[in-house]
Amino acid sequence: MRTDEVSWFSDGERISGLWRTPDEGAGPYRVVVQGPGWMGLKDAKLYVRYHQALTDAGFAVLVFDYRGFGDSEGDPELLSPARQLADLRSAVTYAEARPDVLPDSIGVFGSGGTGGGNAVLLAAVDPRVRAAVSQLPVADGGDWLHRMRSEYQWLDFLAELDADRRERTLHGVGKLVNPREEIMVPTSERRATSVKSDVDGRVPKQVRLAAAEEIIAYRPAEAAASLDTPLLVIGVENDATTPTDHAERIYEAARGPKELIMQRHTSHYAAYDKYWTATTPRIVAWFEEYLRPADVVVRSSRPGGHPAVVEVKA
Repeated sequence: MRTDEVSWFSDGERISGLWRTPDEGAGPYRVVVQGPGWMGLKDAKLYVRYHQALTDAGFAVLVFDYRGFGDSEGDPELLSPARQLADLRSAVTYAEARPDVLPDSIGVFGSGGTGGGNAVLLAAVDPRVRAAVSQLPVADGGDWLHRMRSEYQWLDFLAELDADRRERTLHGVGKLVNPREEIMVPTSERRATSVKSDVDGRVPKQVRLAAAEEIIAYRPAEAAASLDTPLLVIGVENDATTPTDHAERIYEAARGPKELIMQRHTSHYAAYDKYWTATTPRIVAWFEEYLRPADVVVRSSRPGGHPAVVEVKA
């Protein structure tokens, strides 16, 4: 696998990315775009195994740091799912503009919390994305944050958000918090795991508490209800970090071709190592099936006024 550093702009700020391609050949490539998961970075060792499998199958992979993270420009104190979605769309535009890319063969892969949720959101709003894989996603940000807390802790948290909103409105400055401790509440597994240790020390240590309001309004499951794009969802049974029913809700809501993989007898972070050899070939196969350029598109109408679009692949 070859890796080149690349960059482009999202709302005027430079995005830093990695362009990964097969060792042999010069394209044109089918492309999988990836934005990192919750508090992740583009060069995380965890992602390499997926990228290696995809490039071995002939795909290119474009992975990048969101604004404010890693090597990308932007305010590191501004953690914003809406801004991350804009960055993902800019990544699709960058990929589409490359001369070595098949522009009608772009997919999205997202893994881990908002990484999985962002993949669903992107596929729902950007018709250039022809297939999506969402691994361990958040379906409802408010429910996600709520279930990390007891009821009295949740009510205290909402009161803290109210006070911060008033402070920002009256004085222009809000509270800064540790996103891993004061927005997300880490599980005992998260505190013990080393699966993300290579990036943990390089992500923002403080972000605006206002980010929590955006996360509470974060609703990938609602977006999935309008999603016709082929979607593969991967979950973990009895997941304490991103609840199992979040993966199930996204899968059940999606309207297009879909598949759900549920990993059993494991946990959120352990699954990455325990089952990656089982899940990764299915990820590659999903993109193989749905990221094939269409040579002929046939449009027809069925009795009852139901339109049909049939794509004839090469």
